Amino acid sequence: MRKVTRFFWFCSGAHIETLKKYPIEHNKYVGIGATIFFTALFASLSGGYAMYFVFSGSAFAVGFAVLFGLLWGTAIFNMDRYIVSSINKEGTTNQQILQASPRILLAIMIGIVISRPLELKIFDKEIRQKLKTSYLKGQNRKIDTLQKTYQQKYAMELTKNLDLKKEKDSLEKDINRSRYQLNQEVFGDKTNQTSGITGYGTYAKQKEGVLLEKQNRLKTVTDDLGKMDQYLSQRKQFEGLNDLRLFTPHQLDSLVAIAGFADRNWALGQLSYNDNGTRDLDTYLAISFIGYLFILFECLPVFVKLMSPKGPYDVALAKIYEANVHFAEKDKDRDMAVTDSIFDHSLDTDVERRKKIISAQSDYDFERHSYE
Repeated sequence: MRKVTRFFWFCSGAHIETLKKYPIEHNKYVGIGATIFFTALFASLSGGYAMYFVFSGSAFAVGFAVLFGLLWGTAIFNMDRYIVSSINKEGTTNQQILQASPRILLAIMIGIVISRPLELKIFDKEIRQKLKTSYLKGQNRKIDTLQKTYQQKYAMELTKNLDLKKEKDSLEKDINRSRYQLNQEVFGDKTNQTSGITGYGTYAKQKEGVLLEKQNRLKTVTDDLGKMDQYLSQRKQFEGLNDLRLFTPHQLDSLVAIAGFADRNWALGQLSYNDNGTRDLDTYLAISFIGYLFILFECLPVFVKLMSPKGPYDVALAKIYEANVHFAEKDKDRDMAVTDSIFDHSLDTDVERRKKIISAQSDYDFERHSYE
């Protein structure tokens, strides 16, 4: 327990040697340190999970996720530890709140960043279903777009093909009707379209000629329709229409399995809305409160430090701070005095040296002048 306590003290950013002197403060900083530690642990899980989807499909995805998770957790731990340790209890409550405001904003941002990947994991099943629905709708839109493009591009050919089909249907009906009338003419059935004379006479031959013309035209139209259908089929293949199919359940599972962080994040946002575009209040509140929970969890050490009364540890830490500042000032004065003394000594030495040089030069010049 002693090692665990000292570890959480370290996590809280407290000055351990000072804190040990005041047992009444021990539990408070154990709680603060534990909160910071578990926040960093959640951050590691969150960052690792997010990075796993970034490298999803790679053989090193797990390794990258673990490495990034550790780095991200360490960074969050360091920031939280600094945020809490940098708040002092000096000054009024308003001054403390003003001092902590930037740190609270930073804690809120960290909480939002941490919570999002964990929310993705919590709502994983719902996200998968939403992605499947989205992929199917996207495939349908793609097929519809290609169909419209194809119809606009080959509108003339499609119109001609439709006309040939209509003419073929009309000719087939006319041929059946003409064949029936020919039989009536041959067997002598009296109608408004037949003469009523039995046998293969003049009227029967006329009707047979009309029937042959229609059959020949039907053969021509059928051949043209076949060629047009073949041409349009080739154009469909060229435009890619024949290769497009709706995704099978197995294909949807594969697509969802390799979906990236951005797709999952989008799907999580869409869970808060119904199909008709209205807000799904239950899901929205569930996602929101999970995010609020992590934000509160991240801000909790700062709030605890602000709400806790000024204790003996805070007083002692302030005194140590003042003593260190005083020592630094005195240390500065000593360094300045030493610098001044060294400078004065250097100046005196330099003056004496130059005097000797000038005196020696003057003696040399005097002796040389006397000799001349």
